Amino acid sequence: MSAILSADDLNDFIAPGVACIKPVETLPKQVPHESNDYEVAKEGQLPGENTPAQISLTDCLACSGCVTSAEAVLVSLQSHAEVLNTLDKKGKLFVSSVSPQVRASIAVTYGVSEQEAGWMIDQLLGGPQGLASGGKYGNAFKWIVDTNAMREASLVLGAEELSGSTSTGNHRSPKLPILSSACPGWICYAEKTHPHILPHLSHLKSPQALTGTLLKSMLCNYINVRADQIWHVAVMPCFDKKLEASREELTDIYWRSGPSSEDVRPSVRDVDCVITARELLMLADTRGISFPNLPRQPLSQEPLPDTILDAFLFPTHQRQTMKHRARRRNHTPEAGTSGGYLHHVLQTQLSRHPSSNLTATRGRNVDVVEYSINSPSSSQPIFKAARYYGFRNIQNLVRKMKPAKRSRLPGARSVGAKAVAGGEPGLDYAYVEVMACPGGCTNGGGQIKLDDLPSQAQKTANQKEWLAKIDEAYFSMSESGDDEDGDTAMLDRDDANQANGLRGDEINGISPSYIKGILDHWAETTGISLEKLVTTSYRRVESDVGKVGGAENERVVELAGKIGGGW
Repeated sequence: MSAILSADDLNDFIAPGVACIKPVETLPKQVPHESNDYEVAKEGQLPGENTPAQISLTDCLACSGCVTSAEAVLVSLQSHAEVLNTLDKKGKLFVSSVSPQVRASIAVTYGVSEQEAGWMIDQLLGGPQGLASGGKYGNAFKWIVDTNAMREASLVLGAEELSGSTSTGNHRSPKLPILSSACPGWICYAEKTHPHILPHLSHLKSPQALTGTLLKSMLCNYINVRADQIWHVAVMPCFDKKLEASREELTDIYWRSGPSSEDVRPSVRDVDCVITARELLMLADTRGISFPNLPRQPLSQEPLPDTILDAFLFPTHQRQTMKHRARRRNHTPEAGTSGGYLHHVLQTQLSRHPSSNLTATRGRNVDVVEYSINSPSSSQPIFKAARYYGFRNIQNLVRKMKPAKRSRLPGARSVGAKAVAGGEPGLDYAYVEVMACPGGCTNGGGQIKLDDLPSQAQKTANQKEWLAKIDEAYFSMSESGDDEDGDTAMLDRDDANQANGLRGDEINGISPSYIKGILDHWAETTGISLEKLVTTSYRRVESDVGKVGGAENERVVELAGKIGGGW
């Protein structure tokens, strides 16, 4: 875990439960000269004097002590220091993916546009004035990918998954209501506290995981390297994404072709390391690189070996005589800052019912919104969905979905979701977008906070205004006319789609037929079924918080040493 995680980062955590081994009231007293290898310090604090940790990932990530000790060790090994250490090794091909929320956070911090922030990040990771200017071998990242590309794939696949679940007799799809699964903090909470929720979780990988699977499966196929020779770093807005990268289900053993009897290689993670926006700046600072002075211009990257996937991941446009790579636009404010999963589902349903209309009803707070699609010819809604952000709201959602329990008393009424709901909305949703962070992913714990600003002069009045500026920067790439490069890139891709006969089916600016063609090409060229490439699974996990170690400690050490590439 990053050394910059502090109590201030936990903006919506659940109070410690009875199993918590470090309740606030009984913090251990400082013991002189006692070593603590997993100390958690605030940003800027030097690790010279080891003191007992007052807060740790095991205590409060996602919920009250629900993270196992094994995962805590795995996550602790993902940091900016690990990136620098691995860059100083030979025999690795370095690739990276960057989320738009991180670009927005960087943009507001340095007073630049979201596009310029992306260029600065690219220059740090792969440019000659960035990481390549130092280290033992001058290593840098060869390809830097925008996760918006695989987010579009995830949106199209999500709409298809919902259609499969609403079809009668389809037992392979999740149960209704389908709950989005792109937020790892929410998944952690569901797996360890509410196993009855698991059948409702979307089977699709998140854009981070999809990007990792795409890069490793494609590069293994085209340049004849092993997955453990490719090192993928994802730059994400929250610490929980480190936990997602550590999942056993998101390793190459789940998608690579059937291993032979001689293949005894350990599994390799699709995403080897996750760092946040704040750690990205620490990465530059540790190497003595002035991040705000990095070039604010596109980085020249060589094409990927697969020309079709290259055109998908790096849409291009022509500017005078130079060909530049561009990024896809982010979503509009109506879609939110967390990927737009619910928005795309709603737009898909509206496209199937042209005469229908959409109504939105706010819940108890701004992070709960219910949507219904209504037909003029019917009094009953055609489709109902909702958005639940923040763990306090999530608790209300899962409480409504809790199965009814039979009473042991003769003639007594069953107690559970149906009895408690009493006709309230909740069980009649078809889809629910769930995110752990209030306000969505731009408010992730790894984003640059108001107190992290390099100068007092840049500070706004309060954190709320700061987050509003980040949201504004995020949505700036969705506005037409404000970004010449982005607009041209979108036009070029649209022209290419039209030439291939793929126009005319756009939903929210995304062509499902184009995306499906890309995914089918990916599966065909790698020889792996699309289901293996894009889906994952979940399981009930017992927390080991508060339990004595013994054999479990040995398993943790072994797991931390074997899982994934490069550790």
